[in-house]
Amino acid sequence: MPLPNRVKIVEVGPRDGLQNESQPVPTAVKIELIDRLTDAGLPVIEATAFVSPKWVPQMADNAQVMAGIRRKPGVSYPVLVPNRKGLDAAIAAGAEEVAVFGAATESFSRRNTNCSVAEGLARFSEVCSEAIARGLKVRGDISVCLGCPYEGEVPPEAVVRVARELDAMGCYEITIADTIGTGTTGSTRKVIEAVAKYIPVERLAGHFHDTYGQGVANVYAALECGVATFDSSVAGLGGCPYAKGATGNVATEDVLYMLNGLGIATGVDMDKLIAAGDFICRVLGRPTHSRAAKALAARAAA
Repeated sequence: MPLPNRVKIVEVGPRDGLQNESQPVPTAVKIELIDRLTDAGLPVIEATAFVSPKWVPQMADNAQVMAGIRRKPGVSYPVLVPNRKGLDAAIAAGAEEVAVFGAATESFSRRNTNCSVAEGLARFSEVCSEAIARGLKVRGDISVCLGCPYEGEVPPEAVVRVARELDAMGCYEITIADTIGTGTTGSTRKVIEAVAKYIPVERLAGHFHDTYGQGVANVYAALECGVATFDSSVAGLGGCPYAKGATGNVATEDVLYMLNGLGIATGVDMDKLIAAGDFICRVLGRPTHSRAAKALAARAAA
């Protein structure tokens, strides 16, 4: 299959990247990060999550973030919602797109959302129907598709089962997530090909972590399967609190560098993207995890 001519990058740094930070990130910083990412040309920026502040205190300022960002026409700012309460709060804050998140394994589902896979899907069914009735778009994310910290290898059939349920609920896009970063190009192809038998590959997205340094390679493997939408995180921010040793999402700068090299259009400005990464890394007091950002900065300084 020929590679796509254009790829949609879904920037998840402001939500998935920052949610595990132990020290509170000021609301004004989150707003500036999102505005910088908007200016860099990202078409989709996951802004925040409407979850219990007891479980994810970093996202407690969700409504303030949504109120403060400078929304650009044509750019989507989806938010994560776990249940009807979260959806109602997201709608009140002006969200136009939401994401629901299921898991491919029972163990991860119970540890992450305190319910079984089936219970989680039942909860999301209500969220999806209400969101769609209100005119919102709904994206479905599936965690631990390429490996589970509790159950190890995940059979593609388990991913297919959840994907088909989310499809039936009306999710316009379904994300295959390698939450702990154990996936390889082989396992990436296998699961995408399995899901694509039931859901058009044009409606699938990839979400890869870089724990074993396979993030960019897995993006390429998914590209070869026809996937043209990918989650990534500026400066490689993020991790998974339920997966010991899991590092951040694949860096947006690294994905963009590869896509630029392949001649695949994204609409994203690398210089502005790197500047956004530098900004948040200075606030967090640590260097970027992006290899491309480091190399380009070194070349510019030479």
